[in-house]
Amino acid sequence: MSIINLEFALEHVPDVLKGVPVMLSIAVVAMVFGSIFGLLIALCRIYRVPVLHRFLILYISFIRGTPLLVQLYVFFYGVPVLIDYLNAKFGLNMDAQGISPLIYAFIAYTLHTAAYQAEIFRSAINALNVGQMEAAYSVGMTTAQGLRRIILPQAFLVALPNLGNTFISLMKATSLAFAVKVVEIMALAKIIANDGYRFLEMYLVASIIYWVICLFFEVVFAKLEKRMRRHESHSDAKVAA
Repeated sequence: MSIINLEFALEHVPDVLKGVPVMLSIAVVAMVFGSIFGLLIALCRIYRVPVLHRFLILYISFIRGTPLLVQLYVFFYGVPVLIDYLNAKFGLNMDAQGISPLIYAFIAYTLHTAAYQAEIFRSAINALNVGQMEAAYSVGMTTAQGLRRIILPQAFLVALPNLGNTFISLMKATSLAFAVKVVEIMALAKIIANDGYRFLEMYLVASIIYWVICLFFEVVFAKLEKRMRRHESHSDAKVAA
């Protein structure tokens, strides 16, 4: 008796691959919007914006201190309750049941990622020489101009390795989305495994798909980092000349 049914596994690889677009969409949306919100949060913390500063410290602490799965459940079960309350309180007619589970996943993963991106950007900006912003002020730049033209490009380069790691971790973390009825790679693998009672085969297929995708993006980020480092070296050489 064969321990692993390779024929069954290979037969259903195309079925599991149908979950890749959903997995990538969650990861990309969370990464893009999480980076935007994370940068704004980092700047609010660095410049100690009144009220927001302390609230954002609490937000980051909560997100980093609770499991992602719990956050998914809170959004999936909590938002409909909130919508029903608002409907009853203000006479609204919002349909809580009509919201796609994918929307909950987008929101939960984005807010989760933003907390981690905020700390990555904050540490990257703080790692730069503070004299650069003072030099920007001395030539008449505003804070926004100094950040946009001088600080943020350098901070992005410093943060790039961590951003790459975050994106790869995020892609793997999308495997939890099946818990809130999002049909991605892990959900499809589980459905097929339940139908054929071949759990080991389908989980191996899913793991290989995750591995190949993550390996691809590891190479992409490595090449991007190498290219940006090369441009930085050229710029430093020109300044020295």
